[in-house]
Amino acid sequence: MKTLLSLLALLAGLAALPAQAFCFKEAGLRYQIDPRLLKSIARQESGMNPKAVGVNKNKDGKVISRDYGVMQVNDTHVPRLVKMGVLRTKEDLITNPCLNVQIGAWILATHLQKCGVNWSCLGSYNAGFASTERQEERRMRYAREIYRRYSLELAGKRS
Repeated sequence: MKTLLSLLALLAGLAALPAQAFCFKEAGLRYQIDPRLLKSIARQESGMNPKAVGVNKNKDGKVISRDYGVMQVNDTHVPRLVKMGVLRTKEDLITNPCLNVQIGAWILATHLQKCGVNWSCLGSYNAGFASTERQEERRMRYAREIYRRYSLELAGKRS
């Protein structure tokens, strides 16, 4: 019995690997974003951890928002996604990794439509749209890290 359970656990783990690739491919096709770029963002945001929860604090240490799942989708999006019928609750962001990737790709696509296909705009996925010099520095620092990871993905190396 123990051997059967071990085998089932191994098979379940192996089945999850192609599902992750499938999730990025499907999201990339839907939003016309290279799946390798989406993977690079996911590696940066969560280390590909579907259960990741990030906490964002202001300068006084007060929690202002949380980020969930593989793509670290910010909870500010949750009310709109619930209203659209995409989510039931924020927990869907950590219990459904493929949905999380789709939502992350949708967010990135809406950013790129808003500010253009450029590195600063890609950086807005992490650092938002505020037009301060500090935020622009954060956007570009994030974009450089994504570029580094994306270059490794393109070379067939794990970022």
